[in-house]
Amino acid sequence: MSHHDGNNVASTAKVGTRDLFLFWSCFIALIATAFAFITRVLIMDQWQADFGLTETEKGEILGVGLWPFAVSIVLFSLIIDRIGYGKAMAFAFATHLGAALILFFAKPLEQSLGIRGYWVLYIGSFVMALGNGTVEAVINPVVASLFPNAKTKWLNILHAGWPGGLVLGGILTIAMGDIDWQYKVGLVFLPVIAYGLLMLPQRFPVSERVAAGVSYKAMLQQVGVIGALIVSIMLVWEITRVFIESEVLFQGMSESSILIARLVIVAVLTGAFGAYVHAPGRPIFIFLLLIMIPLATTELGTDSWITSLMGPEMARFNLDSGWVLVYTSLIMLILRFFAGPIVHRISPLGLLAVSAVLAACGLVFLSKSTGLMILAAATLYGFGKTFFWPTMLGVVAEQYPKGGAMTLNTIAGVGMLSVGVLGNPLLGNIQDREAVEQLQASNPAIFEQVVGEPRISVFGTYRPLLQDQIEKLPEQQRAEVEAIREAAKKNALMTVAIFPCIMFVSYVLLILYYRSQGGYKPQVLVTDTEEEQMMTGGVAGPAEM
Repeated sequence: MSHHDGNNVASTAKVGTRDLFLFWSCFIALIATAFAFITRVLIMDQWQADFGLTETEKGEILGVGLWPFAVSIVLFSLIIDRIGYGKAMAFAFATHLGAALILFFAKPLEQSLGIRGYWVLYIGSFVMALGNGTVEAVINPVVASLFPNAKTKWLNILHAGWPGGLVLGGILTIAMGDIDWQYKVGLVFLPVIAYGLLMLPQRFPVSERVAAGVSYKAMLQQVGVIGALIVSIMLVWEITRVFIESEVLFQGMSESSILIARLVIVAVLTGAFGAYVHAPGRPIFIFLLLIMIPLATTELGTDSWITSLMGPEMARFNLDSGWVLVYTSLIMLILRFFAGPIVHRISPLGLLAVSAVLAACGLVFLSKSTGLMILAAATLYGFGKTFFWPTMLGVVAEQYPKGGAMTLNTIAGVGMLSVGVLGNPLLGNIQDREAVEQLQASNPAIFEQVVGEPRISVFGTYRPLLQDQIEKLPEQQRAEVEAIREAAKKNALMTVAIFPCIMFVSYVLLILYYRSQGGYKPQVLVTDTEEEQMMTGGVAGPAEM
């Protein structure tokens, strides 16, 4: 056993009241991010009615509630060991408070500023997501440092805070019934103020990487140029899309000129990072980053849309569609608390492979289900998605301890980026395109009345169905349009089922790779100096426990 292993055992043994108090403060901060997510999801249809949003615009607002998470989580990962966890949490608290105020006063702001309500909702959701990302930039490395010998277990328990917040926030939001959506937004203030007060007296630990004396550069080298390239492409594409749509930049430029501008920005960002780190990134870590794209879309993309997608079916039982999300979140909440024994039995990668199969079956089942069978399908989907996010974080924390906050938060950042940039808009776009095609084929006369001018999305131009025009149709024709839209919603879930299938194949490949290396086992953290001595035969390598 290396002396670092010994330190880790000692530090785990010394986890006392102060550490547990810090852990539960982190847990409540994560609950706040879930409240911010679910209240927006559950009032999205009310926002659509009040602000005249298309399905794709709804997807974009859901998306901007996620992808800026990546901006703050990645940026804070670069500086968090220098500025300290306390200052980062203060920033998170300020952004959460500010965002809740913007969204609460969205209607008055729309009128006083003279801009479309879409942009007020967009900006409020953007600021909220920055706060969410900053929370995770702090809590993931803090918990990995508090429990160095049981990272996957404790990260799963920590991330039970996410479904816990979805359950609590969902029940409270639904219980408020038809009350104005502003008051539902106000629910976010409760956990935000709670974690703000709890974090005030906290003393944060030194990160595992810093304590081991691993250099800043060595941390960045774990992500490397390829990792930076993946993050840069997604960030640049989405941020420039926002500027193009808001007509702030790139006006009058051809599509090819915009593409060149985007590629130049990506090249500059990646080149600057590469010039400093001089490393491509760890191959398996890059592979995990790519897996995170379908993973995040499967979990968070579907969660963002599930209330809207299941709305027509649940309405037949006079139930709020939000109960589907609350129910699957309750399954996640319970199971994540018992992740330790499960991981001990089948290993993190085995758990991820099984989860991918269950999620794929659950999504196919959901797309075909009617009536009470939705409950069975949602149960299967809930079991499937439970361990995805925290177990991926656990694998990264165990395999790349040198990467510290950077590897841990880069993978979470890419997850949020992919679902914000690709997943949510994709689900909305599938619905818009399919509904328009079906309507054009079945009833060209109605099609001409309710389909708007072409609009731009990350997936190219599309023609939206205009809700205000649909409302003007006679009841029978309106029912026909709604039936087509309902079928399009169900088919969107079937499309998403492809993603966990891709994940399953990827996890099987990883299991085979680690088997060829003698089996999956957590890596022991050694300093740069020790590694150099090992390379030159100066000291014996760390023995396995």
